[in-house]
Amino acid sequence: MDNPEIKIYSFHYKPGPLVECESIYIPVFSGKINFTGSCDMIGDDTGENISSKNNYYSELTGIYWAWKNQQADITGTCHYRRFLTNKQEPLSYRIKRLLYFVAGLHKKRYGLIYTNNIGRFRDAILKKDEITEILETYDAIFPQKRKFRYSVREHFSRYHDIRDLDILKEIIQEKHSDYLAAFYHVLNGNRLYANNMFILKDKHYQEFMTWWFDILFEFESRVNKADYEGYQQRIMGFIAERLLTIWVYHQNLRIKELPVIYFKKLKKA
Repeated sequence: MDNPEIKIYSFHYKPGPLVECESIYIPVFSGKINFTGSCDMIGDDTGENISSKNNYYSELTGIYWAWKNQQADITGTCHYRRFLTNKQEPLSYRIKRLLYFVAGLHKKRYGLIYTNNIGRFRDAILKKDEITEILETYDAIFPQKRKFRYSVREHFSRYHDIRDLDILKEIIQEKHSDYLAAFYHVLNGNRLYANNMFILKDKHYQEFMTWWFDILFEFESRVNKADYEGYQQRIMGFIAERLLTIWVYHQNLRIKELPVIYFKKLKKA
């Protein structure tokens, strides 16, 4: 495809500094309908939207808004502090990475470039011409899978209510039974596509969004959201990560996995 239109949505949850990127990157305030202050950033509260559900859906309210109200040949998602890169990690950072093994963080930080140096890494953020070139060979771009010390199911049970995965299995069995094998494969494995980040051509994007939100809305209807408090309120986002990984495995797409630059200081900005 010659000169495709590409839109990568960078999701924010509050006003704050923006990382200067190419024009393909579009900052979006997820959950803006719940914000009472002043902010000029585009919000997910116009057109067809689920902005009011942000406490439970996290960046997914922004993703849903983009799906229903925007159009492009290639669509992607990232976060205000997490960006994909196709550049090699600097030697000094690769040496520093050796310390992760000593500290026991090598699996947790696999595929992540942690830095406070926005100036140094801004130019390394994935660019339009890189995306176009990659997608001439691949179907999609995703962050490198997270590596867990134990299975995806065991990991979920340590941080969330394992009964939620049983509900998810029931929904897949009832509505998309052809995905059951992928469900078991992903949950028994130890790799996960985290943060609901992706770059997809429109055909796969539309198919995925339809499948994704069909299951998410059904899951929402079967649980009592009042039971989820604090960190657990973001349950739909956690479920979505597992579903995304299941979908990718089932589709057997040609995937290009890239590292993620994580700008640490923006979390507190």
